[in-house]
Amino acid sequence: MFPLSILLIDDHAMFRSGMAMVLRSGIANIDVFEAASLEEAMRSPIEAPAILLLDIQLQGLNGLECIAVLQRKWPQVSIIMLSADATPTTVRLALERGAVAFVSKADTATNILAIIEQVLRKEPTAGISGNTPPEPHLTPRQCEVLDLLCQGLPNKTIGKRLGLSENTVRGHVQALLSFLQVSSRSEAAFAARRSGLVS
Repeated sequence: MFPLSILLIDDHAMFRSGMAMVLRSGIANIDVFEAASLEEAMRSPIEAPAILLLDIQLQGLNGLECIAVLQRKWPQVSIIMLSADATPTTVRLALERGAVAFVSKADTATNILAIIEQVLRKEPTAGISGNTPPEPHLTPRQCEVLDLLCQGLPNKTIGKRLGLSENTVRGHVQALLSFLQVSSRSEAAFAARRSGLVS
């Protein structure tokens, strides 16, 4: 079996060296290549890397802008975004633009390797490694609205329960959908239960 190639693109030499050591010691039968920028990656001798580990903060084009360019060069490659910026917006943008997973640099080596191995085995990932920062907080009122929404109550009934106008409830519901990054009330209820916001 030929070694699988992993290309690590990050402009911090010390982080690259450390990550390369983690990869070589943690995953059998791989070759790890390093690049400090998109330009350097494009000149890489690798013919078909299995995985690209891509940082967001790079010289020149940032990692999010690099995804499409890298996919044109290596159409079969799986791109994992590896960044210290693990805000929900950044994670969503990375996944929307074609990354198969997002790993926080703050995560443990064990968790990072677990995500990489899942991708190598072509298994579906949750998209995000475990140690991402907490989500922005909901207000107490939004929590009340969310709780009643999860019970399947319509806006009018929620408004009566909480002494709010239907328009105000509608505004809270829209904020909740945006917060949970979903497009429907049923998805919101599912996401809220899955993330432990409601029991």
